Order: sequence, then structure tokens, then C-alpha cells
Amino acid sequence: MTELPGYHDTKEDHLKRLRRIEGQVRGLQRQVEEDTYCIDVLTQVSAATRALQSFALGLLDEHLSHCVAAAVSRSGEGAEGAAEAQAKIAEASAAVARLVRS
Repeated sequence: MTELPGYHDTKEDHLKRLRRIEGQVRGLQRQVEEDTYCIDVLTQVSAATRALQSFALGLLDEHLSHCVAAAVSRSGEGAEGAAEAQAKIAEASAAVARLVRS
């Protein structure tokens, strides 16, 4: 059996947030279609970007508290468990780095 993702228990909440963000992006398309003033479009881009960043941070928090924590708790089960924990930590670090660069 595969392990459920850390966001499994809050999946519906995440989907609602993503639908709101999708609506923001559709609003941006409408603004461009309607030749809305550049600064107004950029303001909405900023809002959509912040919403995605907030979503990403919440998802990262759940990943750390569920997936990484579970791997670390299994790290005492020998070399394979320790390797899994190190891989999860490295994976999370890389995700943080991508978020910081974006």
C-alpha cells in the first residue's frame, strides 16, 4: 500500500483554495481581454502569486509534519529507514529552495 500524502485529510480545503486561485487567473485573462490598465492587471497578478505562495507553504508544512516526520520516525529501523529519512529531508530542502527562488 502506498502512503497517503500529507494533505490527505485537508484535500477538500486545498481543492477549494485552488479553485479560488483558478478564478483569479481567469479574472486576469478577462482583464487582458478587456484591455484593463496594466497596473490593475499587475495588482491582480500579485494577489494570485501570493495566493499560490500561501498554498505552497501550507502544503510544505503538511509534508514536513506528515511525510518527513513519518520517515524520521522510521529512521531507527536500520540503514534503509535512515536513508529514507535523509532522502525526505533532502527532498523537502529542495522544495524550499525552489519556493524561495520563485
